[in-house]
Amino acid sequence: MPELPEVETIVRGLQGLVGRRIADVEVRWERTVAVPDVETFVRRLQGRRIEEIKRRGKWVVIRLDGDLFLLIHLRMSGRLVVGRGNPAEDRHLRVALALDDGSRLFFFDPRKFGRMALVEDPGRVVEGLGPEPLDEGFTVEQLRDRLAGRRARLKPLLLDQRVVAGLGNIYADEVLWRAGLHPLRRADRLTEEEVARLHRAIREVLEEAIAGRGTTLEDGQYVGADGQPGDFAPRLAVYRRAGQPCPRCGTPIQRARVGGRGTHFCPRCQT
Repeated sequence: MPELPEVETIVRGLQGLVGRRIADVEVRWERTVAVPDVETFVRRLQGRRIEEIKRRGKWVVIRLDGDLFLLIHLRMSGRLVVGRGNPAEDRHLRVALALDDGSRLFFFDPRKFGRMALVEDPGRVVEGLGPEPLDEGFTVEQLRDRLAGRRARLKPLLLDQRVVAGLGNIYADEVLWRAGLHPLRRADRLTEEEVARLHRAIREVLEEAIAGRGTTLEDGQYVGADGQPGDFAPRLAVYRRAGQPCPRCGTPIQRARVGGRGTHFCPRCQT
């Protein structure tokens, strides 16, 4: 968390920064900067113009002039928020970019797991990621090929960023419920029709979550670039709904540990 819908929402909220120049850089937590060293990071960012902001998997990718790329991964608790002046609550502020129009891009991260990388080749950071599930090229056939011969269970496979980029714990649970597939099913035992259902569920759930600006849970950690929470949480079918009735069949939702992750599913209509 944040996952693909949250990162996509943030990226869309940052589009107003395209064309702005970075006037100053403040790094308060040096380990946020993965590469290069902090001194080089600050020096090379200053004066750069933001040319494009997009997403790759769960990464925010900011293309700068001079053939540089700033990549940001929010990990568990990172937040990217645009504002002016100093934030009212800044004890979790790790990095701030001051822009030439007086606005600032704040990176807050209470748990300190988020990372930034300033590189000339973004492939150096995102190589190995699987296909983007909302791209036209992500077809049923491509998903079938990536699952073929895999004895692993579906839930851990969906969390593997090398298989499909961007899915995390929330949406893996939601996708499997939508597709009617049990999280412990082996990938190599899916039928053609089940692979098609899984493909459709991945795209539908992610598109709906993006339309809802992502999922903000009770902890309130995730917000968009404008500081506003997402609206998708009330539409979650199974995630964190253990003991509540399945929206499809009424059976109580169960929770189990699958691949070391808390997993929510309907024991009746997910087979």
